[in-house]
Amino acid sequence: MQLSNEEEDYNLSLSKFESMLKTNKVLFFDSEEFEEIILHYLDMGKANLAKKALKLALDQHPKSTGLKLVQVEMLVYDDKLEIAEKLLNELYAIEPNNEEIYIQKANIYSKRDQHEKAVELLKIALQYTDDYADVYNLIGMEYLFMDNLEMAKDSFIKCLEEDLEDQSALYNVVYCFEFLDQNQEAIAYLNEYINKNPYSEIAWHQLGRLHYGVKEYENAIRAFDYATLIDDEFLGAFMEKAKAFERLKKYAEAIESYNRTIELDDATSYALLRIGKCYEKLGNAVLALKYYNQTVHEDPLLDKGWIAITDFYVRQKNFQKALFFVNKALAIDNQNRLYWKRYATINKQMNFFEEAEFGYRKAVEFGDCELDTWLFWVDILQFLGEFDSAVQTLLQASEYFPEENEIEYRLAGLYFMLQDNTKAKFHLSNGLRLNFDNYILIEDLFPVIWTKKTVQNYIAKHKKQ
Repeated sequence: MQLSNEEEDYNLSLSKFESMLKTNKVLFFDSEEFEEIILHYLDMGKANLAKKALKLALDQHPKSTGLKLVQVEMLVYDDKLEIAEKLLNELYAIEPNNEEIYIQKANIYSKRDQHEKAVELLKIALQYTDDYADVYNLIGMEYLFMDNLEMAKDSFIKCLEEDLEDQSALYNVVYCFEFLDQNQEAIAYLNEYINKNPYSEIAWHQLGRLHYGVKEYENAIRAFDYATLIDDEFLGAFMEKAKAFERLKKYAEAIESYNRTIELDDATSYALLRIGKCYEKLGNAVLALKYYNQTVHEDPLLDKGWIAITDFYVRQKNFQKALFFVNKALAIDNQNRLYWKRYATINKQMNFFEEAEFGYRKAVEFGDCELDTWLFWVDILQFLGEFDSAVQTLLQASEYFPEENEIEYRLAGLYFMLQDNTKAKFHLSNGLRLNFDNYILIEDLFPVIWTKKTVQNYIAKHKKQ
């Protein structure tokens, strides 16, 4: 690829400067060359080299406004705001119409969280600048800092009117639309933008994302297709397209798109997992399992991979294999509530009730607060005859679910089993109040209690009321 004259000059300046540093010879550069060298080092994160270049630059060009503005930028970067402000005031006295002075002053106010003042100064900069797009972009960012998404959106739109190719402004305007829940307006805006700039793969990709967000999957695929036609290595667009195909149950097409992402970059555990899911939906158990195994090999810490293998074997009713894999997962991460819940469920299916009870207890201990987890745990405690533990567990669960009839009916049954009739009737009354028809839980879970005449009479009396 041929370099332009400007690029060649720029590279020569850099080489010349670095050669000078090695030899300690002082060479002459014009002020613009120095500006480019300093900004290059700042962009590269080489602050020390930038400072060296600035010192040499100011020695050779002590009156250069451009270099002094670069000095201001570096002072702001180092949080030396008072010194930067003093230098800006001196420059303002000399060049009151220099837009960069207002931009840097705005930067200082922004650093101090005085974003309204920053916007005021940037609006003055608009009167003197030739680069409207850059200033509108800066104004948009200040409005984002203020959480004023409407004004930010308008500023980014103005930026794009000045410079259609400004990708950061394009991303930001879509972000504003989405944050404001204006998805349809965002779609309309992007369609207008694409009419002016039809070869913007970013715009097509964002349009696809928005269609996906409102469940217009066919339109999403069409937009992603354009994005990948413009850039046939656009990994994100292929990934999103695959997800849209999955939503439409077009699993073969989804697999093709996921495979394209693997061709473009190293296989990700996410892509491997989704390919496995698609093959399982297509009824190809062998390939599904192959990709699930590749998923956990690629990322042993991805719980979704281990869960996919475990659930695969559960669906096949191969509980021994399912238990083998959930135990492997627990060996890697024994504080994962999803693993412990599956461990409990599988052991329950295999009639290993003590292990199942231990699994549900661990799931709750590590943050599983789902109602069904509590209830499965309690039902196993009851089955094991641990009525006191079951009561304590239900009382704990009732703190999360204070008005849950399934908890109340179980407490009633357990208190009857423990012959504490006062508490039993209190909880039975609560259960009947919350959901009368669910009293059949007593019959299902506590058949001995159900046959008691006092219980039957209590329910009948409540029904009459």
